Amino acid sequence: MSPRPARATPQTQRIRRIFAESAATLLAVFAREVGSLERMSQIFAATLARGRTVFFCGNGGSAAEAQHLATELVVRFVRDRGALPAMALGTDVAMLTAAGNDLGFDRVFARQIEALGRRGDLLVAMTTSGRSPNILEAVRAARARGVQVIGMTGEAGKAFARRCDAALIVPSRNTARIQEVHLLVGHILCERAEEMATRRKRAGR
Repeated sequence: MSPRPARATPQTQRIRRIFAESAATLLAVFAREVGSLERMSQIFAATLARGRTVFFCGNGGSAAEAQHLATELVVRFVRDRGALPAMALGTDVAMLTAAGNDLGFDRVFARQIEALGRRGDLLVAMTTSGRSPNILEAVRAARARGVQVIGMTGEAGKAFARRCDAALIVPSRNTARIQEVHLLVGHILCERAEEMATRRKRAGR
């Protein structure tokens, strides 16, 4: 006799619901946003192929994702290759507290873009709500310096997305589901850039 399946408990039902929500969100993005993802990956890979810098910024969990993705580029993702220029903004505690104290928290990312951003660089701005003042200020600073902008946001961030050269809008208002998709998309961007860097090295460029 085959063993009886374990009786579903309230906790296992909750786990299944979370997995189902996450999977449904991913499938919705795949159905609606493939064109946007392709545009984002083209900008991302081309920026790094030209030797320009990719800056990342976000708040809370998105700040952690910014550090994660910058590290994938500087160190490695899935291939051994040369370092790619990337930086997560807001990781320097002295700079963060000085800018927050002297200029206001809204300016903490913008100030770094003003200091470090150059025409041809790229800012990847992540905000699940699309309303984070410091992210919006960073986008304005990037625009003023000729830095392109890729945005990642949620369903409430459509106005923010219009400020970007290319953007992903996750069709959800659940912060956790939105951030899960942002991380997957970040990995897609890193893989595309790494593939291009590897091809260029093989071609001797």
